Amino acid sequence: MNAHELRDKTPDQLREDLANLKKESFNLRFQQATGQMENTARMRQVRRDAARVMTVLNEKAAAAASAE
Repeated sequence: MNAHELRDKTPDQLREDLANLKKESFNLRFQQATGQMENTARMRQVRRDAARVMTVLNEKAAAAASAE
């Protein structure tokens, strides 16, 4: 997931993506705690994807606020 793809989405879609990423992060933490995690790099990827989504959401909110 890159920022270009995220900027094409609506804020509602971005919030849904963020919720899904947070659920996945939660599940990955449990997998790590129980020793069932197969791909340890996925945690980093999910965390960074969530940060990208939040950044784009903040950009959209700032743009909407300045447009008013």
